[in-house]
Amino acid sequence: MISRRLVPAAIGVVALVGVLSACSLAPEPVETRLPPGLAASSAPPTVAVPSPSIVTTSPAPVSSTGPSAPAAGSGTDAVSCGDGGSQTVSGAEQSVRIVGTCAELTVSGSALTVDASGASIGTLRISGDRARIDAGSIDALILQGNDGSVRSSGAIGSADLSGDRSSIQAGGAISAVTVRGQDNVVSATGGIGTQTVEGRGNRIG
Repeated sequence: MISRRLVPAAIGVVALVGVLSACSLAPEPVETRLPPGLAASSAPPTVAVPSPSIVTTSPAPVSSTGPSAPAAGSGTDAVSCGDGGSQTVSGAEQSVRIVGTCAELTVSGSALTVDASGASIGTLRISGDRARIDAGSIDALILQGNDGSVRSSGAIGSADLSGDRSSIQAGGAISAVTVRGQDNVVSATGGIGTQTVEGRGNRIG
């Protein structure tokens, strides 16, 4: 009698265990909880990565400062010494015209051309190479440089030349000449007075 009663109870226990095990094997849904204000389907925030920047700069403006000629102006504009004033011409590869009566005219630079054929010059000082000067008359000429040329339509009181391959021409006499250098030429239609020459290949006469 006891064994018959245990059989139904055992069957019930087995059935209960089977039901429980079946429930435990069933997958449970996973619930994701997000902070308030964010939807579950929202994509993760995008981090902005700075892209390489290319800056194009135009070249700095180049200031075109040509050779300076403080007394000259430009082109064929005439610069006047007035009556006994002084002027200075400096720079490179310029052409300048001087008029008036100059107590002193200073020319310094390279390849300067000065037309002073309408001017009377007390002292003409030249420093630099390849200077070309035409003057009406010159009392005292001081030339320091190479390959220069000075022409005076009138007389030259004194000429002092230091350099090579330069020439001095006077339409009148030259009272005194001093030459230091080589292959220089000094000529005067009115003759040349005192001469001091140092160097080779110089022609005075």
